Amino acid sequence: MQATAAAVNQLENMEREMDIVLASYDTSLVWNYATTKEGLHDLYEKAKREQWNGTEQLAWETQVDPEGEILPEFLNPLNDFAPFHKLNAREKARLRHAQLALQLSQFLHGEQGALIIASQLVGGVPWMDAKYYAGSQTMDEARHVEVFSRYLREKLEWQWPITPSLRELLDATVQDSRWDFKYLGMQILIEGLAMAAFGSLHSICQEPLLKNLLKYVMKDEARHVAFGVLSLRDHYKDMPANELADREDFIIYASRLMRDRLVGSQIADAMGWDVVALQKTVLESETGRLFRGMLFQRIVPNLKKLGLLTPKVRRAFEEMDILKFEDVNTDDLDRQIGFA
Repeated sequence: MQATAAAVNQLENMEREMDIVLASYDTSLVWNYATTKEGLHDLYEKAKREQWNGTEQLAWETQVDPEGEILPEFLNPLNDFAPFHKLNAREKARLRHAQLALQLSQFLHGEQGALIIASQLVGGVPWMDAKYYAGSQTMDEARHVEVFSRYLREKLEWQWPITPSLRELLDATVQDSRWDFKYLGMQILIEGLAMAAFGSLHSICQEPLLKNLLKYVMKDEARHVAFGVLSLRDHYKDMPANELADREDFIIYASRLMRDRLVGSQIADAMGWDVVALQKTVLESETGRLFRGMLFQRIVPNLKKLGLLTPKVRRAFEEMDILKFEDVNTDDLDRQIGFA
């Protein structure tokens, strides 16, 4: 009886830690095995060459002080927030720990979403080369979930739940039945944002294990974004206006969700601070403005390459102050971080 009760308790705990999302999408079986989409085969070959093993290639024996200055303190967006200055040194170190754990937790949850969506693309995409690459990306995303989870568990010893806005975006992308929406949501928008976020964190990170982890993940993510651009190239050229309008609305909705999820309301709740006041401070801080702007450096020019920077999207991006990135050369960004 005791064993049965323990098993029931374990099952109940698993159920509390798992959500079921109903998803339906067309699965395509492709009988033409020849290369039909220019560039995808070469990208798949590159993906095979660049596989890595996080267990063996990352120095997990590195000692990490989770309350140390892993990120430079002068870049903390709360430096101009009055309640922050009332904390003593010990409390500020704990808060610094919480902020980094929250950020990496969202990376972890986003990578699990990418894992699920990449697996859906294997079935949904209509070309064999794309199925090959989506299969390799599924392995990449599993590895990303593995290494972020391990760093959070072993080094920071603190994992936060997914933010409501990121969860909303992942659910929308997972549940949509159209394969090109999955590309748009994951490869172009979420992966494009992730590349910028990882790059920003990598450039300022002062802890060698995390810095190296981010370097490996970014090499994969650069390919994933390229996969989306190559696959969707010319797809929207002759799309009927009513169908194109669905994509425009999704791009605007997703971009606003991504912008608004970075304002730290979870930290305010945990500290008992006024959420609106903290959000205002983060949004208006120099660090916050620079970081939020950088997040769209890849998304906007890639949408332009796909013909999706339509007048409607342009107006929304102008209001969000991100249209200025439309002519950024993403190849130059990759070269700057050594991934071109």
